[in-house]
Amino acid sequence: MKSPQNNFKKNIIKLEPIDNDRLANLCGLLDKNIRQIEIFFDVEISNRGNSFKITGDNENVASTSNFIERMYDLSGNEEITPKQLHLYLNNSGELLSHDYENETKHNIKLKKIIIKPKSINQKKFIDTINKNTITFGIGAAGTGKTFLAVAAAVYALENGHVKKIILVRPAIEAGEKLGFLPGDLAEKIDPYLQPLYDSLYECLGFDNVNKLLEKNIIEIAPLAYMRGRTLNDAFIILDEAQNTTISQMQMFLTRIGYGSSTVVTGDVSQIDLPRESSSGLKDCLEFILKIKGIDAVNFVPKDVMRHKIVTSIITEYGKRKKNKD
Repeated sequence: MKSPQNNFKKNIIKLEPIDNDRLANLCGLLDKNIRQIEIFFDVEISNRGNSFKITGDNENVASTSNFIERMYDLSGNEEITPKQLHLYLNNSGELLSHDYENETKHNIKLKKIIIKPKSINQKKFIDTINKNTITFGIGAAGTGKTFLAVAAAVYALENGHVKKIILVRPAIEAGEKLGFLPGDLAEKIDPYLQPLYDSLYECLGFDNVNKLLEKNIIEIAPLAYMRGRTLNDAFIILDEAQNTTISQMQMFLTRIGYGSSTVVTGDVSQIDLPRESSSGLKDCLEFILKIKGIDAVNFVPKDVMRHKIVTSIITEYGKRKKNKD
């Protein structure tokens, strides 16, 4: 619903320099990006060429004008897809106050692709990984935490910072245990590690991933099989860490050796452990961040890189859980 007419303001902005490709990128196919901006800020937008007229509540018009100008600045360097725009809108406060002069410093430059963080918390996550030995990424599925962890691992491997990548995930989820699943170890654990494989394939390519697996430079390691090992010169990722027990988490964190970096990702709202078991992730976060070299980044619903309705669903479930607690 639009604001009362007497509070309306009109503002006309002209985007410079005039660049038809950038304008098309900003507006989106059939002006879908503009319609999305209108709905978010509760304004009306019309444009002819590089001239945009914005009508609505005074404060909303000012915010929209600033947002469009910032997005035009970015339009020359990246494709503004509906998904990308959704993230920028949800982070519009940080976007408008952020200094973008050194924007590329957060990019992860791999041999195959360049990974660009899509939200403020993704940038924080990359910074935190670079500055610490152990980094926790906490948040819902779709926030990009696992993909960025894998990208950081591939970067470290390609640049000689580590000698191998080790991917770890609890193998007990939704009541299933490895001993009751068919096949050998790899066949049993692979379905649980598929999100990690998908990220590896995107960062390295299918053939390269398989070659590195054959050479044991990339290793899959069920959490239960980590006991007794010391992991030196490795980039280690523990995914779905909310499904570790307290003893498993302690065991894992004490496997880390010299020259290694570790990222632990999880969603404390999606714990699949039996009721009598406590989450090792929730437990360690209560005390472990006081240790130098260990830090955490908490992702929020607005970081979710999926359909906007998923963000709303996550938010509502979070409210419901908080009310129950």
